[in-house]
Amino acid sequence: MENYRELYVNQKIFDATYHALGEKKGISKDFLYRTYVQIIDALLRMLKEREISTIGRVQPLVILSYLLNEHVYSTMGAKEEEIARFESNENYQKRICLIVLDKYFTLQHLHYQADAEQNQFYPPITSIQLYVTFLLHLLKQFKQKDPEETLLIDILHKGFTMCQCISELLVKGFETEAFSTWRTLHETECNAILLYRYGKPIIQAYLKHITYGLAFRNTLPDKEEQDRIFIKLKEEMKAHDLKSKDMKRFIECGWLYAIPNCEENPDFRLNFRNGTENLAGLSSYNHLYEMSSEVAHSSPLLIYSNQSFFFYLTITSLYDSFLRLEHIFYEVYLSSVEIEKQQQYLIMRKTYLPQLEIIQGIEKQKLAKLQKK
Repeated sequence: MENYRELYVNQKIFDATYHALGEKKGISKDFLYRTYVQIIDALLRMLKEREISTIGRVQPLVILSYLLNEHVYSTMGAKEEEIARFESNENYQKRICLIVLDKYFTLQHLHYQADAEQNQFYPPITSIQLYVTFLLHLLKQFKQKDPEETLLIDILHKGFTMCQCISELLVKGFETEAFSTWRTLHETECNAILLYRYGKPIIQAYLKHITYGLAFRNTLPDKEEQDRIFIKLKEEMKAHDLKSKDMKRFIECGWLYAIPNCEENPDFRLNFRNGTENLAGLSSYNHLYEMSSEVAHSSPLLIYSNQSFFFYLTITSLYDSFLRLEHIFYEVYLSSVEIEKQQQYLIMRKTYLPQLEIIQGIEKQKLAKLQKK
C-alpha cells in the first residue's frame, strides 16, 4: 500500500497531470497538490479498511479532475486575493477534500449501472460507433452552423451524433431511452432524405419555416420585421386554405408544400405520419414511430418494457436509420470533396459498410426470434 502511495503522490506525476488538465489562472498548484495528497491518503485508508485492492481503484487523473473543477467552481467570480484566502483556510481545504472523496468514491466505484443486455464491447455497438466517429471527424472539414449554406451538413451531423448517443444508451442499460431517442433520429433522417432529394427549393422552404418558427416564438430582435413575417405567414396559410388553428402545424410542416405535387396525394396532411414520413418513403416505420412515441410519453410500455426486445428493436432501427443517413453523406461527400481527399473515406466505406450490413441482418434475426416468443 505504501509503495502505491509513493507512486500516486509523486510530485512529477502530479505536475504532468496538472499540466495536461490545463492550468487555471489564480489557482495555487501547491494548494491543489496538498489537498490531492490528503484525498489519496483518505482513499487508501478506506480501501485498506474494506480490504479492497488498490489496483484500479486509484485514478490520479480522475481525482485531480474532480478536485480542480470543484475548487474552480467554488471560487468562481472571486478575485485572486480572495481565492488565496480560501486556499489558506484549513476548513475550506477539509471541505473540498471530503466533497471530492465522496464524489470520486461514489461516482466511480458505487456508480449506478443498469443491467445492460450487451456490454460496450458488443461488436454491433463498436462497429457502428467506429463508423459514426469516423464520419463525425470527416464532417469537421465542412463549414457548419450557417443554415443558408450548411443546412444538410448540419442535419447529417446531428443525425450521426444521435446515432452515437443511442449506442451509448444501449450499452448502459437504457434501452427504452435509446428507443425514444431513435424517434427523433427517424424524424431527422426523414427531413434529410427530403432535403437531399429535392435540393435547393425545399431547402429554401425549410429555412423560411425556421424563420416563421422564430417569429412565432417572438424571438426575432427586429419587431417590425417580425410583423412583416407574420403577414407573409398568414398569406401563405390562406393560399393553402388553412385556418389560425393550423398555424403551428404549418410552421412545422408547411415547407413540405414546396415538394412538387405533394397535395395530389389524398393522404397528405401537415403532420409527420401523412406528411414528412410518407413523402420520405418511410411509412413502413410508422408503427415503430408510434411505439417510440408511447415510450417517450411514459406509457405502461415504458414502465414494464421487455429489456431484450427493446434492445434489439432499437439497434435494428438504429442501423436502418444510420445506413440511410450514411448513403446521403456518401453522395454529399463525393460531390463536395476533391477526389484525392476521398480515398480514406472510400477505403473505410469499402471495409466496414459490408460488415455493418451483415450485422444489421444478424440483429434483425435476433429480433424476429424474440417477436415469435
